[in-house]
Amino acid sequence: MQQLIVILLTVGGLLFLFVMAVLLFIVLMFFPTWLQGYVSRARVGMGTIIAMWLRKARPKAIVESKIMAVQAGLPSISTEALEAHYLAGGNIRKVVQALIIAQRARIELDWETAAAIDLAGRDVYAAVQTSVDPKVIDCPDPRRGGRSTLDGVAKDGIQLRARARVTVRTNLSQLIGGATEETIIARVGEGIVSAIGSCETHKEVLANPMLIAKAVLAKSLDSQTAFEIVSIDIADIDVGDNVGARLQADQAEADTRVARAHAEETRSAAVAVEQEMKALTAENRAEVVLAEAEVPQSVAQAYRAGRLRGTMSSQGAPAAPATH
Repeated sequence: MQQLIVILLTVGGLLFLFVMAVLLFIVLMFFPTWLQGYVSRARVGMGTIIAMWLRKARPKAIVESKIMAVQAGLPSISTEALEAHYLAGGNIRKVVQALIIAQRARIELDWETAAAIDLAGRDVYAAVQTSVDPKVIDCPDPRRGGRSTLDGVAKDGIQLRARARVTVRTNLSQLIGGATEETIIARVGEGIVSAIGSCETHKEVLANPMLIAKAVLAKSLDSQTAFEIVSIDIADIDVGDNVGARLQADQAEADTRVARAHAEETRSAAVAVEQEMKALTAENRAEVVLAEAEVPQSVAQAYRAGRLRGTMSSQGAPAAPATH
């Protein structure tokens, strides 16, 4: 019995030592992270760090993000919120950096909005940077659409080829669900082409290209987009083809072809009528010939019948003696 107790005590002691060794190893493994948070006033407990590790989170990344937020003087962001965002697949480091930039630039952005933008697949850090430092978009962008110019035709028929540069900054309130850069490029391109088309002559545009920019800006093309248009600048504008003259030439050629078709149709109708008349003349001539051929037969029959002699007697000619 005593031997059994000794064995149980020995096994229990060894098990206790093993558990203590594992706990000590875990504590030593996360001690630098805990100490870093402690001296930085992040106040993340050792138990919380171990619990995050057990929940498959990265304690070091979460603690470093919280230290960054505390040192930057951000409003209190709980460790639970950071961990939840990390487990949801978000980039907590970029979210915290975006909040720091927004605070320094006095841009209204809270944790919930920044986390939602990040989880929606948008780069919240780049978005806040664009809000502070607007970026320039080429319109059109050859890397996206393949075209290098926007081609419009003025009312005088002259084609103008323009390139514009659009300065935009991020509209954080519309970043979730707002249209992207492609929509801005398409709308600005459409506005420039329309503005060129509304000018009486191409010389007006060449003399003052800002007419196009003002007309485009007046249309509020950034509505329901993730960006706010700061300015539109016409980078280059060239004279293209005389589209009006070409269209007139094409129309004249088409009219000529139509007239030729009508003339050919009239000539064909006249030829058909002529052929019909020739056929009718030949038919009438044949009938006359047939009628002329019947005249001798009619005269012969009249002689035989005596109708021709009777007719001559009645006109005063001597009648032939009757034969018996």
